[in-house]
Amino acid sequence: MIFWSEAGRERSAAWRTALGAPPPARVVVADDRMKADTAYRLACEGTALLWRGDFHNARQLLRAMGRRCKPAPPGSGFHRYRQARSQRARTLGMLLIPYDAGHVVPLRRAPDVREACAEAYGSDAPPAVGQLRELLGVIGAHEWRKKGVYIPALGARVHPHHGVFSPIRGEYVDLVAEAPLPGDRLAFDVGTGTGVLAAVLAGRGVRHVVATDLDERAVACASANIAGLGLSERVEVVRADLFPPGRAPLVVCNPPWLPATPVSPLDQAVYDPGGRMLRGFLDGLAGHLEPEGEGWLVLSDLAEHLGLRTRADLLAGFEQAGLRVAGRLDVAPRHDRPKDADDPLHAARAAEVTSLWRLTR
Repeated sequence: MIFWSEAGRERSAAWRTALGAPPPARVVVADDRMKADTAYRLACEGTALLWRGDFHNARQLLRAMGRRCKPAPPGSGFHRYRQARSQRARTLGMLLIPYDAGHVVPLRRAPDVREACAEAYGSDAPPAVGQLRELLGVIGAHEWRKKGVYIPALGARVHPHHGVFSPIRGEYVDLVAEAPLPGDRLAFDVGTGTGVLAAVLAGRGVRHVVATDLDERAVACASANIAGLGLSERVEVVRADLFPPGRAPLVVCNPPWLPATPVSPLDQAVYDPGGRMLRGFLDGLAGHLEPEGEGWLVLSDLAEHLGLRTRADLLAGFEQAGLRVAGRLDVAPRHDRPKDADDPLHAARAAEVTSLWRLTR
């Protein structure tokens, strides 16, 4: 619950979040008269602003507050970069909006967000209060879900759901589409997300693919994508922590690339606290591979360039898990971020390479 005073009365409402943000302890009511400098100061001090004015003015205020947030300077390193992003998220998360029952935002010029909110929060929609920043993310995720992401290796689109990482970086998909298959009978896709890699494997002729994910949203998303691509008879999506039962001639995994703590569910596709998923995949791989099978680990070396992991650590992890490297395919990123010299992580991004490691017992 969230609590505040308004018009001389004590008020409360359910706190709405899909990202796990805690409700703020201090809340004041704000409207179109609120100045950006005042809003930014209050937010930095930990006071949230419950908006009662025009919806579009709230968006403009959020942008103005964002311009006042100080980014990490170029070359400042990963930890200062993450600290600056975390502080920005906390500050901008202090601008709140009300919801009436049925996912209706009772503000002037507010858009119809009922369908987008139902996808993110479910159909149960009592009155609530939530972050404007999160709602804008929910609206954006709804548009991505409708439009989808075109995957050249499939010749089709996949549709990410809210809270499931979108496969907008296509180089890792292309590696799975190009690596020589060790067989076409069975494959496991560990941590499937949208289901894109399972779909690529099925499209390459693998007769049965078991795709796993621990996140219920990812399981629902992958299932919907597999059905939409007409692959339900060949791809089975199950909820599991890493591996399904049994062994396969091919086991594929694209784990989060950076061993750091996520600050939102979406971050979990990029940040892996302590390298848990990577270590779990390596340690369990030999026990789930058939004798002549291969495990494909798709992994960026960005963590190495950021000083979060060394190549020696990665190779030692292979050896300790009873694995050897049978081959490796490399590709450089094709997105624009490595070209941005003002990015605090520019040097690391410019040197980044994504690899598909072919591992055998």
